[in-house]
Amino acid sequence: MSDNPVQLIDPVRHGDARGWFTEYYTERRFAERGITCRFVQDNHSLSVPALTLRGLHFQTPPHGQDKLVRCIRGRILDVAVDVRRGSPTYGNWVAAELSAENGRQLFVPIGFAHAFLTLEDNCEVTYKVSDYYAPDCDGGIRWDSVGIDWPLPAGASPELSAKDAKLPTLAEFDSPFPYDGRPLAPLA
Repeated sequence: MSDNPVQLIDPVRHGDARGWFTEYYTERRFAERGITCRFVQDNHSLSVPALTLRGLHFQTPPHGQDKLVRCIRGRILDVAVDVRRGSPTYGNWVAAELSAENGRQLFVPIGFAHAFLTLEDNCEVTYKVSDYYAPDCDGGIRWDSVGIDWPLPAGASPELSAKDAKLPTLAEFDSPFPYDGRPLAPLA
């Protein structure tokens, strides 16, 4: 079991001359890591231009969402920000490159804002969530209000949705998420 609430997962790939096979989700294996949520929905996005940024998003209680994120085409920088009220790591973030090639996944629990930046054109991202979409609980914070080291070329801005461009800053955010006693740690 991991003490870190955000977890980077490297599924084992079994390969031969034909290609490879992997189990990207096995309930028993995830439970051994302390991930015991029930996933109820799978989502899939396509981002056409490189440097598309989606996030920082979350759903508030009572419809908070745990997420299991993977990139199935292209490469992304996937980010989780601690937004749990009272957390000693509030506002801290972790990031990992997820790609079709490396097969990595990021588990982002309730209480963390999530975003990703596409690092090349035509990225496809899939993610499992533990609650259904609830528009009245949909929320987020501005991508540039946390101090994340986004890999943007000098002077470049990411492609944002109109909705994401209008999100409040972290300083303006009043978190409804309680701290569960597990501080955010660097990803292993």
